[in-house]
Amino acid sequence: MAEPIGAVLFDLDGTLADTALDLAYALNEQRRRHGLEPLPHEVIRPQASHGTFGLLKVGFEVTSKSPNFAALRAEYLELYTQHICDRTVLFPGMAELLDELEARKLRWGVVTNKPARFTLPLLKALNLEHRAACIISGDSTPNSKPHPEPLLTAAAQVRVKPNACLYVGDAERDVEAAVAAGMKALIANYGYLDAHDQPDTWGAYARIDTPADILGFL
Repeated sequence: MAEPIGAVLFDLDGTLADTALDLAYALNEQRRRHGLEPLPHEVIRPQASHGTFGLLKVGFEVTSKSPNFAALRAEYLELYTQHICDRTVLFPGMAELLDELEARKLRWGVVTNKPARFTLPLLKALNLEHRAACIISGDSTPNSKPHPEPLLTAAAQVRVKPNACLYVGDAERDVEAAVAAGMKALIANYGYLDAHDQPDTWGAYARIDTPADILGFL
């Protein structure tokens, strides 16, 4: 008999909240500082779940091994800090879903690779920091996703067995981490998937088109 779901855990960028406009604004402001034209939002959006590595790759054609990567990353993060929640909102239907989870006495939390220095202020700005049963950031544990440690830590904090947790994300590493942790993984189709992604090959339990679809798996 399958274990009933006792908690729902969310990735942050591209799953719980639509952060792409703020991430894109910071990148285009950085490009402006370097004498470059802004990139269209549709070019930046698919990189929003991939952190500074993905954003700087599309914005400046650099990798983590490029000699100027560290300086560009520091500059970008400074800009993003200044605009962390100017345009960020919950995805449509997410607020109602969280209300419903709480009404059903189900715990929910956040597990993201975003560093705590950004995760906590962002969740505070969205008035969610005291509602989440756990907040696991990219630097909360020695390993980040796709390692299962962040998800296992979250399960321990919410006091729900991993196989009774549902994890919702929009990137391959989210699914990989969830499967390794023994959780059911849902792919948020509404998130930041790009044309090169092949989500049907990731091994997720299912894909969802809206936050409300999650209710069908509880």
